[in-house]
Amino acid sequence: MLLRMSELFLRTLRDDPSDAEVPSHRLLVRGGYVRRIAPGVFSWLPLGWMVYQNVEKIVRDHMNEAGFQEVHFPALLPKEPYEATNRWSDYGPNLFRLQDRRGVDYLLGPTHEEMFTLMVKDLYSSYKDLPLVIYQIQTKYRDEARPRAGILRGREFVMKDAYSFDINDEGLEVSYQKHRDAYLKTFNTLGLDFLVVSAMSGAMGGSKSEEFLAPTETGEDTFVKCQKCNFAANVEAMTTPKIAEIDFKELPPAHVEDTPNALTIDALVEVANSHPNTKRADRPWVAADTLKNVVLMMQSPDGTNEPLVIGVPGDREVDLRRIEAALSPALVRVFEEADFKKYPSLVKGYLGPEVLGKDSASGIRYLVDPRIVKGSSWIAGANLPGKHVFDLVCARDFTPDGEIEAVEVRPGDLCPECSAEVKIARGIEIGHIFQLGRKYAKALDLTVLDENGKSQVVTMGSYGIGVSRAVAAIVEQHFDEKGILWPIKVAPAHIHLVATGKEDSVFEFADTLATQLTNAQIKVLYDDRRGVSPGVKFNDSELLGMPLIVVVGKKLIDGFVEVKDRVSGVASEVSKDQVFAHLVELVNQRLQETI
Repeated sequence: MLLRMSELFLRTLRDDPSDAEVPSHRLLVRGGYVRRIAPGVFSWLPLGWMVYQNVEKIVRDHMNEAGFQEVHFPALLPKEPYEATNRWSDYGPNLFRLQDRRGVDYLLGPTHEEMFTLMVKDLYSSYKDLPLVIYQIQTKYRDEARPRAGILRGREFVMKDAYSFDINDEGLEVSYQKHRDAYLKTFNTLGLDFLVVSAMSGAMGGSKSEEFLAPTETGEDTFVKCQKCNFAANVEAMTTPKIAEIDFKELPPAHVEDTPNALTIDALVEVANSHPNTKRADRPWVAADTLKNVVLMMQSPDGTNEPLVIGVPGDREVDLRRIEAALSPALVRVFEEADFKKYPSLVKGYLGPEVLGKDSASGIRYLVDPRIVKGSSWIAGANLPGKHVFDLVCARDFTPDGEIEAVEVRPGDLCPECSAEVKIARGIEIGHIFQLGRKYAKALDLTVLDENGKSQVVTMGSYGIGVSRAVAAIVEQHFDEKGILWPIKVAPAHIHLVATGKEDSVFEFADTLATQLTNAQIKVLYDDRRGVSPGVKFNDSELLGMPLIVVVGKKLIDGFVEVKDRVSGVASEVSKDQVFAHLVELVNQRLQETI
């Protein structure tokens, strides 16, 4: 393939787009790979579409290699299957809903579990038909409230979604592992640095779930990684190491004390350490000794609201994203003044756990952080203005309704597997695999007859790769101050051939070299523009980011051509008589290295 820049539909930009927040957005727009047409909606230009197609091909090749079969569904879908699984309401405002001319409800598919399930139900009825894995590569639509970061988080995007169908859980485990292995190969071929982390299933449901994350400072996913063992998890899936229960038989009884102006944790600790009746004999009070009760409003997809109180150690802040992951598909927000007026039993600033719980007078559900174990002793609000209760013991003086992982994860927190300290980093989610189990099969009545003629509900797995998102993720990991650094298998061309100067001999040699390379199955982006300065050409070659830059210019008179490695910046002069063979060997060698 030979691309001549004199004919290519391309305009590079010298300035960053004003709305660009991350490197991939900035460089893909500046390099003429994509163009924004609406918030969260982008068009692909020729070079960008070539990169996208290369990424899609790699994904498809590895899916086919694993024995999976490709299908294709429409994006316009009927409402009824999504009502059957409750996702017509569970998706809330993220779902694009529309009606046809007869007033019949449809949606633009955000994901296709229902369609895959119904297709298999329509065609298969026996255990002999299983196991089965089918997949598609298709555009999805989600009405993101705040689309950002270019094609990383848009309202329209392309996903590879696959689904496995098995007669039992053992078969699901095999299908899950086959996908996991295929994903490892796929992301390695794409040239991505990535790791696999434990994750929450969220609205997808199911049990086991893992994310494939591309580490980058601009990623919007936060994950933890143990510095000692192999544990890694999305922060939403991070768990607190089990804490032993405490024998509280010898603990003093709870007692209420005046704590004037103690409306913050810091102020409460200061008052507790300064008052004779509340000072500790062994050590000063610290924030971790206090029980902070955070009042939230939980909104279900059907629009109903329910108050919820979460108790956490006072030295910790709640993480609403972790809470929403645990309570999915519900959304949560912090209580407002108007909410407190509706619930007078909640004394703002002095709320204590004694009035909380499903069985309490308030009837408000009360969940606590796992650090608040049976027998642990706390300072908490006394449900009276200006007063706190000391030596309040969990399971003696109050009983929560359950536990929830609700606090922000911090560097130095302990690994749940080996108790070593974890570190925190950011990454881009490029793939996600789930063991869905029987949620969708039950909802849509997908059953087959087993070997005994008995009806069995099929068990499913779901496996996604963000194909368009992978393009941006690659750029986020492969760029420098001058532009993009494409891995050779996803680059629109293997070589960026630049002819500089005014001499016809330079362009004639470059034309011949471009033709020879193309005939040798080497992809060439050839800057054959006349009247464009060498500086502009060199800037474009570095911005566009092909793996190799070959410059035919003034050194040709001495019999040499410059070959530059775009990643390392190392340049060498190669004899014009040997440059063709040198480039063919170099490109083929690099292509083999990425297999």
